[in-house]
Amino acid sequence: MHPPSRPGPLGRADVRVRRAQPGDEAAVARVQLVTWRTAYRALLPAEVLDGWDEQGAADAWAEAIGAPPGPDHGVLVAVESDDVVGVAAFAPAGTPDDQPAAELTTLLVEPRWGRRGHGSRLLAAVADLAGERGVGTLVSWVPEADEVTAGFLRSAGWAPDGWARDLDTGTATIRQLRWHTRLDDERDDDRGAP
Repeated sequence: MHPPSRPGPLGRADVRVRRAQPGDEAAVARVQLVTWRTAYRALLPAEVLDGWDEQGAADAWAEAIGAPPGPDHGVLVAVESDDVVGVAAFAPAGTPDDQPAAELTTLLVEPRWGRRGHGSRLLAAVADLAGERGVGTLVSWVPEADEVTAGFLRSAGWAPDGWARDLDTGTATIRQLRWHTRLDDERDDDRGAP
């Protein structure tokens, strides 16, 4: 008698990052809603979270995915098994030194899927795509009170660059700090340059 066959190693999941495609918009809107209601409850006004228009959000994501304003805009999703669990969006950004830059406009991982590397994979994929297009700097606006995102970006080599702005939500003002990283520095590090 042979012992029963065993499946492969336990705990392995099919995880990847890919470009968002038409049909992903409802899942992306769900990730945004769940993440905002869970992780950003203390940062965003209750009126914004409670008055969420799920269909309106899905429609906006459908346009961003299916008809981006230009080739330097994009939406990526993190997938585990067949579930969309995270999203990153990027667009061109202006910087004071007029260097080619891209803005990470969205980086969200649904909290129940957190701490599995999805955020890091999304961030790396955005950096790779931006670098391929000759972009030297990535920037992102982060609420000043969002210590989790700030800590994540810091651990990935990002830092605040001294710029700040106030975002009017209609019912409150959120102070945001701009974070940045230099992609050409990362490429230099990969080549072993000083």
